[in-house]
Amino acid sequence: MTDTLYSRIEQQLAAPIHPEVTAMGEALARDAGAIAVLFYGSNLRTGSLEGVLDFYLLLPGNQRDRIWPRVSYHEASSASGRLRAKVAIMSLEQFGKAASGKSLDTTIWARFVQPSGLVWARDEAARAQVVGALRAAARTAARLAAALGPQQGAAEDFWRALFRATYQAEFRVEKPGREGDILSVNAEHFDGLFPAALNAEGITFGQVGETIAPQLTNDRRKQILGWWNKRRRMGKPLNLARLVKASTTFDGAARYAAWKIERHTGVPVEVTPFREKHPLLAAPGVMLGVWRAQRKMRS
Repeated sequence: MTDTLYSRIEQQLAAPIHPEVTAMGEALARDAGAIAVLFYGSNLRTGSLEGVLDFYLLLPGNQRDRIWPRVSYHEASSASGRLRAKVAIMSLEQFGKAASGKSLDTTIWARFVQPSGLVWARDEAARAQVVGALRAAARTAARLAAALGPQQGAAEDFWRALFRATYQAEFRVEKPGREGDILSVNAEHFDGLFPAALNAEGITFGQVGETIAPQLTNDRRKQILGWWNKRRRMGKPLNLARLVKASTTFDGAARYAAWKIERHTGVPVEVTPFREKHPLLAAPGVMLGVWRAQRKMRS
């Protein structure tokens, strides 16, 4: 279906992405057999290659892992230097279901109502499927925002209510007002998104200037909040399950941790074969070594 929301997302995904990011994303896609690659996070907004790039690789076929996504860390050489990326992998089919709110997941639609870029798609069919999934994410998020937000208010009031609720449902350490930061740094992206998503969702609303009043019946609001409460209760258990899985399946975890430690402390950490294979077992010794190195640096 093509509507204002679909067109917005198509335009968003057509925005230029740094060519070195595109090249890395395409290489990761080839290695994983992906049919589409999404790029997101602060580096998308700033165009910077510093820090860690965030990719979602979307695979063909059915979802294989029951607990998804599978996360890995990668490094690659480029003309600008060393690129680093954290990569999440799941099937495009499951991504679409999660974006539509058909799973218990609380992360996909909340993450991808925010800006993202399509680095690469295998063909037009895959591209259209990604656009459809992102459209579904916006509809899911707007539907819940309308139910959680005030009777009437600015679009930002509804988005703040949404992000505040999703943060509370997950194991996330976010500073107070984080939802406001998301809206301020992505103001152009969110401008007009709420009414477009409400229209696509079939929720009527009144609007006078910047004040929006979604027209939800009591039964409709109750149904939406019932849907959310089920997912809210499962948010932390699902997050915990994913963290436990990631502790044993996060490919490149030791290299990622070593980079993070050096970036934040200035202490280089050698990635030995043991540390690469057993990052959790190696962690206490690594942190002790970092502590000792910091003491020497301060003395």
